[in-house]
Amino acid sequence: MTESLGNFSGICLGTYNFYIGRIAMINSIYSRRSIRRYKPDEVPEKIIMEIIKAGTLAPSAKNRQPWKFVAVTGDSKADMLKAMEKGLEREKEKPLLPDSTNNFSDAENTFKIMQQAPLIIFIINRFGSCIDKTLTPEERVYEICNAQSIGAAIENMSLAADDLGLGSLWICNTYFAYYELCEWLQTDKSLFAALAAGYADESPQPRPRLKINDIFERRI
Repeated sequence: MTESLGNFSGICLGTYNFYIGRIAMINSIYSRRSIRRYKPDEVPEKIIMEIIKAGTLAPSAKNRQPWKFVAVTGDSKADMLKAMEKGLEREKEKPLLPDSTNNFSDAENTFKIMQQAPLIIFIINRFGSCIDKTLTPEERVYEICNAQSIGAAIENMSLAADDLGLGSLWICNTYFAYYELCEWLQTDKSLFAALAAGYADESPQPRPRLKINDIFERRI
């Protein structure tokens, strides 16, 4: 009888922990914000690895797990920022993204955020092609599928950071310094994005969202 009660208690505790975990996950989805101001406090190595692990647990097409993560802090971050700055200077003279010059000031602001954040995680598509390669339709489908997988990994990391008490910022302005950052990372694969992370020094309000009726269709 005692053993049965013990098993029942274990099941109840497991169910309780399951629902508490779900509540925490939902809370992170609703409470997560893009953080652009950070405190100088370093992120402990254990927390960095928890964030990376969350990324590796994302679903991926055909379980290819196309991601590679490079966590950058300290002196390495200072070197990386030199490469980023070099790329931004080059973009002024010889733009990789000539039709996006109206977004260049935002890229410069992102550089300042990267200077401030104590942790930058680069996400590389291990199976990706260089950005200027011409793709066949089949290759493009693979790129799209891998992009979906990597996007899921970044979302996992962003939510994990929130759950662990950190703020984060998903960064795509790395494309303004694409070649320079790829050279610094020593990769000939596709640099997909970066994630800045650290202890938030701001509490931004939620950004406007489209109305559900504008972006949702229900068919029965």
